[in-house]
Amino acid sequence: MAFACNIDRRGRTLRTALGGLTLLVGIALLVASLLSASGPLPDDGAASATASNGESALRIGGIAACVGGAFMLFEGIKGWCAVRALGFKTPI
Repeated sequence: MAFACNIDRRGRTLRTALGGLTLLVGIALLVASLLSASGPLPDDGAASATASNGESALRIGGIAACVGGAFMLFEGIKGWCAVRALGFKTPI
């Protein structure tokens, strides 16, 4: 499948920069979830369920940010925008 270049230099620069930033945020969220998982264990079961849900939310958010950031980096490097490929006009 060929990806035809459909964005200009400004769009490529913006997508690459935002993709890198989003990827870094995703990595930070994943690290935070790992650090919160290695913290002290709570005494009661209710608190452990809450901590578990918080860790899950950090992991899900981190994974989503990493996938989104990696896709934005791909778009910036290839010069291809998925939204434009679907026929929508974007300002940048």
